[in-house]
Amino acid sequence: MNRKLVITADDFGAAKEVNDAVELAHRRGVLTAASLMVTGPAAADAVARAKMMPSLRVGLHLVLVDGEPALQAAEVPLLIGRDGRFDKSMVRAGAKMFFLPSARRQLAAEIEAQFQAFAATDLPLDHVNTHKHFHLHPTIAKLVVAIGRPHGMKALRVPFETDHLLARTLRRRYRADGLLVSDRVYGLRWSGEMTRERLAGIVSKLPQGLSEIYLHPATGPYPGSAEGYRYAEELLALQDVEIPLDIRCGGFADFAGAQ
Repeated sequence: MNRKLVITADDFGAAKEVNDAVELAHRRGVLTAASLMVTGPAAADAVARAKMMPSLRVGLHLVLVDGEPALQAAEVPLLIGRDGRFDKSMVRAGAKMFFLPSARRQLAAEIEAQFQAFAATDLPLDHVNTHKHFHLHPTIAKLVVAIGRPHGMKALRVPFETDHLLARTLRRRYRADGLLVSDRVYGLRWSGEMTRERLAGIVSKLPQGLSEIYLHPATGPYPGSAEGYRYAEELLALQDVEIPLDIRCGGFADFAGAQ
């Protein structure tokens, strides 16, 4: 089989509504992987469910913007606001991380803490990505690779649907670091709006090689959820779409050595 597919749910652990959807989509649908927010309000529940579903491949969804840190506020003061949460502005946060050495040290400590928190779950680390794809920031990307490799990171997402120069450059760079990177990623164009028709359309035209489709399923809106996201429709899509027999599905760990 030359067509390989990982179907991932991001934000695992963000809320019970997300965890319910991940379990339903894996047990009764086509979901093969989930990305865990280790600092999410429902992270413990997500881990407990994942241990009851050993065929679900679980990775780390690093949260470095618009979320809770793993470290205490006093340890990352340049990265958080008065509410104790990461800055919601990626531009403002990214500028600090790029220009301020002290902010980079705090960033490195936070990334390390989240990898350690994932390791403490005793779940195998299938892949790594970041909330809102913040690892496209070069400072974050460099630290994720440097810190993640000793923690067993073997796969990293390059979240571009168009095969342009930057996408090819990043794939080559991460593969040179020994990481598994999919040839195509789908999810950005219809983020929060991956209906059954759209998901089925992607699957029907899936190219050769390793592809990833990522979604944000939930049984409904939850505290902190994105306005306008069609969470329940994405869950229904995962339960209703059929995968052709010539496509091999799994997590990134199932395709180790594919490149």
